Amino acid sequence: MKTLYFECNMGAAGDMLMAALLELLPDKGAFIDRMNALCIPGVTVAAQPSVKCGITGTRVEVCVNGMHEESLDEPQHHHHEHRHSHVHSHGHHHGHGHDQSEHKHCQDGEHSHMGLHEIEHVISHLALSDAVRRDVLAVYSLIAEAESRVHGKPLDMIHFHEVGNADAIADIVGVCLLMELLSPERVLASPVHVGCGQVRCAHGTLPVPAPATALILQGVPCYGGAISGELCTPTGAALLKHFVSDFGDMPVLKISQIGYGMGAKDFEAANCTRAILGESDFGGDKITELCCNLDDMTPEAVAFAQEQLWEGGALDVFTTAIGMKKSRPGVMLSCMCREARREEIIALIFRHTTTLGIREYACNRHTLARSERLVETKFGAVRVKCAEGWGARREKIEFDDAAKIAREHDLTLSDVAHAVRDAEGKV
Repeated sequence: MKTLYFECNMGAAGDMLMAALLELLPDKGAFIDRMNALCIPGVTVAAQPSVKCGITGTRVEVCVNGMHEESLDEPQHHHHEHRHSHVHSHGHHHGHGHDQSEHKHCQDGEHSHMGLHEIEHVISHLALSDAVRRDVLAVYSLIAEAESRVHGKPLDMIHFHEVGNADAIADIVGVCLLMELLSPERVLASPVHVGCGQVRCAHGTLPVPAPATALILQGVPCYGGAISGELCTPTGAALLKHFVSDFGDMPVLKISQIGYGMGAKDFEAANCTRAILGESDFGGDKITELCCNLDDMTPEAVAFAQEQLWEGGALDVFTTAIGMKKSRPGVMLSCMCREARREEIIALIFRHTTTLGIREYACNRHTLARSERLVETKFGAVRVKCAEGWGARREKIEFDDAAKIAREHDLTLSDVAHAVRDAEGKV
């Protein structure tokens, strides 16, 4: 199985992910020409060799109206990596100058904004396949939803700084297009190094990871470290969240290609994101199934235990009706988790159930690649969950979103589903 593995020991940013994937192509120049031929408004893309700690890789640079954006944390003659388009829920823009500088400001002092609908309009006019266009919009939706929660504003009041967003469009489109060209059947990544400390921005000082990044990375294994500054940005986090099906150690691979996407800053460690492409014999991932039999707990107590296991990082939790000793009716509680969370889940089962023993099974799991896109209907926003792979593709409306709209507008769930299809122009 064709497998792509991202090594995120120095975090992830849109430009670094694009550069790492670009190195996996036989003709980097042709791809750069294709990116520039898309005619993203005001944007030009270039790639050049870059050396970090003696390792040669590729650095992708995006210019907006002929200029780079500059970090607020550094003198303006220094250009740094980790761009992203920071979004705002109010009418005044101040660029966010994070240490690794996806949070930036425009040198010319112009402060215009683009909403999610304007982004969709720009993307709709680019010469992209429907699959790439869906991926791009899904990544933007992840960022917009996170910023909406950070600012406490509805999605239609979230705006992207136009110049900062222009290079983010290039980064996101570039990564999505490269993923289509490489067509991996399975995408994995290491736990993500987010950096540590605080970072100065125009609004003040923010913790690392930045609030939007932290929200996007919910459910993703992350860690800090000795490097002070922002290593993972909202754009990088959203791209990983969208494409990566599992995070953990690199599986057994017969490696065919390796790409190094370089940042601009220099650290004691090589400042790069590494992409490893290869063949793996196994098309799934390793998980642990933990089971126990219960005959002396109330249904309410079992339900509470299940909730605690979900919150503890379980992949799935379910019960099965069984008959136990002395003809007692009981339930078998089953919980599936990643191997890295095995001990934590065992501790939760012992803490929240009455069991005296737990059975453990090692399992292979085969999954479809999952993604999510946001559809704006006349009644409000609805998330649509997508799953694809192994020759199958399926979509499903997020129940909580549909139920909320149905209650608020006195509709049926079918009415909401029709509204989603109408919004997407589907019959």
